[in-house]
Amino acid sequence: MVQAGVANLVGPALVDVVGGLVSLACLAAFMRVWQPRDCWRYGAAEMPSAATSPEALDPPVRIVWAWMPWVFLSLAVFAWGLPAVKAGLEAKPESILAGIVPVAAVAPEFPVPRLHEAVAKVAPATHLDRELERAVYRLNWLSAAGTGILLAALFAIPWLGIAPRRAWRIWRENLARLAIPLVTIAAMLALAFVTRYSGTDVILGLAMTRTGPAYPLFAALLGWLGVALTGSDTSSNAMFGSLQRVTAEQLGLDPLLICTANSTGGVMGKMIDAQSIVVAATATGIDRREGAILRRVFPHSLALAVLVGLLVWLQTGPLAWMVPASAP
Repeated sequence: MVQAGVANLVGPALVDVVGGLVSLACLAAFMRVWQPRDCWRYGAAEMPSAATSPEALDPPVRIVWAWMPWVFLSLAVFAWGLPAVKAGLEAKPESILAGIVPVAAVAPEFPVPRLHEAVAKVAPATHLDRELERAVYRLNWLSAAGTGILLAALFAIPWLGIAPRRAWRIWRENLARLAIPLVTIAAMLALAFVTRYSGTDVILGLAMTRTGPAYPLFAALLGWLGVALTGSDTSSNAMFGSLQRVTAEQLGLDPLLICTANSTGGVMGKMIDAQSIVVAATATGIDRREGAILRRVFPHSLALAVLVGLLVWLQTGPLAWMVPASAP
């Protein structure tokens, strides 16, 4: 309910952040009136009980102080997601930095040799008779969300009283630990581009159009497959979005519903994409067990994707009233 309210009344930037914060607040309030029968311990560590030793708990000021780095992170992500801020950081013509900062300095573009406009799309992948694929690498280093996250981290270092030398050592240790995951993530992103420019995504999509009236079910599975391959719902939408729209129009289905199915089904593929598994395994200290994690979560991911597909299929018929009318 909170996520729906934020998405409809505020915007998409903080949907998950606000939803998570409200969930934490509700959990904290609930734990004041209920305690679990069994409590997990880490080794010989003992957690103080609020009922028996309230003086052992940190005062509220220290708790708020410890949470502030996450506040910095949320503010940075929110600010970098605002269209006006993003336009300013990229020195676009409509921003106040237009003419002051050259675009080539904050968002240079580099056409990829032997690939830029060397691949052509034809029907039914596009409405045009022939559309050349652009292959331009855009280095928007200032407007990238990672820059905001980096600044939030730099601001949190003095806030928490961490010495610069210690912070540098921590960063180096984490960089060494993330060496293999970074290579894996880069390889998966490369696979996404190979899939796109080789036409594999179009071939897979056209094969699924043969399912006819059952295509809404497979539309969600296509989005699920896209996220499993690329690791990003955004990348999956970019990879299959146009194809989903064209296929929906050919089959007489609502393009809004089918494209939404691509995105919603993609969410269910997030738990099996290599990037997420590698990052999660690294963050929790269980490196090199990615295969076991994938085998464990794969059935759940597939089952949830099928459930989303069934819902979309029902929304093409008896539940069509749930889908808002497309804008003219």
